[in-house]
Amino acid sequence: MGPAQRLRDIRDGFERPFWVANVSELFERLSYYAAFASLARYLNESLGFPAQDASSLAGLFGGLVWFLAAFGGAIADRLGFRRALSLAYLILSCSYFLLGSLGAPWMAAVRGAVPLGALVALLLMLPALGIALVKPAVVGTTARASKENVRSIGYSIYYTLVNIGGAAGPYVASYVHRHMSVENVFRVAAVSVLAMFFAVLLLFREPRKEGDAPPPSLTETGKNFVTVLSNPKFMLFLLIFTGYWVVYWQEFITLPLYVAKFIDPKADTELLLMTGPLVVISLTVLINLATQKIASVKAVTLGTLMSSLAWIVLVFKPTVTGVVITLVCVALGEIVQSPRYYEYISRLAPPGQQGTYMGFAFLPIGLGSLIGGWFGGKLMHHFGEVKHRPAGMLWTIIGVGVLTALLLWVYDRLLPAKQEEMAPN
Repeated sequence: MGPAQRLRDIRDGFERPFWVANVSELFERLSYYAAFASLARYLNESLGFPAQDASSLAGLFGGLVWFLAAFGGAIADRLGFRRALSLAYLILSCSYFLLGSLGAPWMAAVRGAVPLGALVALLLMLPALGIALVKPAVVGTTARASKENVRSIGYSIYYTLVNIGGAAGPYVASYVHRHMSVENVFRVAAVSVLAMFFAVLLLFREPRKEGDAPPPSLTETGKNFVTVLSNPKFMLFLLIFTGYWVVYWQEFITLPLYVAKFIDPKADTELLLMTGPLVVISLTVLINLATQKIASVKAVTLGTLMSSLAWIVLVFKPTVTGVVITLVCVALGEIVQSPRYYEYISRLAPPGQQGTYMGFAFLPIGLGSLIGGWFGGKLMHHFGEVKHRPAGMLWTIIGVGVLTALLLWVYDRLLPAKQEEMAPN
């Protein structure tokens, strides 16, 4: 098939809802990563939370999204993708706006009536409700609004736009923080997703395909969860792999605070956080081709080890340049493990249960954020504020990652993958 024919297939192979949903996902990711890039420093420097509490709250923000994602799919199916997306973007716009307005005079009465910690925790939970609806709705639309011959290209477009949003979010946060104020980062995020609310209402039409199965009820989803929980091999793998995300999420949760307190208080931490997504966009295809013959669990183990050892750079080069090199190395480990992780889980799932198993694949990401926020805050307080040896925090993070890689290696030796789980795609 020539390039001209391929371009015609792409032009004709996607219905309008595909483009509306995927472009809206780009702006949702931009808003999310803009907010996440600024959140820890906003809580610490603007709202006065100690670094330990700011880290825990930032971990809450990142963690709940992934816990709710599995249930979000069942809810989005029952609501319909158009209603699910519009509701999600309305929730997100309101929650980001309220987060950025916590210090505003008109919020004084609320701050006086509700403890600030509880108020912030509540507002950090709201975006999770919206994002948990967005992801399954966009992925579902990609499946329904793509012709079979371009379906794989559709998912590549989805993944690329997600990463573009992930790179653009920290850049937007940096620009707004420098030229206005950190509070306005959240307000810009709110405007971004509010625009997507109107785009969905005006441009999106519910995609339908003949033969679509009826959506599962929440009761059926709950029963499927029980079935998954009864698979000890799968649950053990998820539990071990949580350690990877405890290490990875330090990039967004504690690294901005670490840089501001112990490396360079004037460093543009939001701009630094563009590094990882840019590396992922640039090198994913090349690295995946280079590692495709490595068995999936071994690739996950290797990627975990790479991302963990990356922090050694910052120990011996505690500069902004060292931060950039560390983030590049963390991203390289992410590229090695991420696609193979989902491949392994898809092959581990029994026939007919792939959807439920893939929903559970997000569990380590959420647990890693929740635990990582609390854990990173404890480490920063102990090693940075009490012992005045901040490098001890980095060595501990490295230790968690190396231990995770070791446990994955032991898991692979004691519970080797079956032939169908090892087969390449």
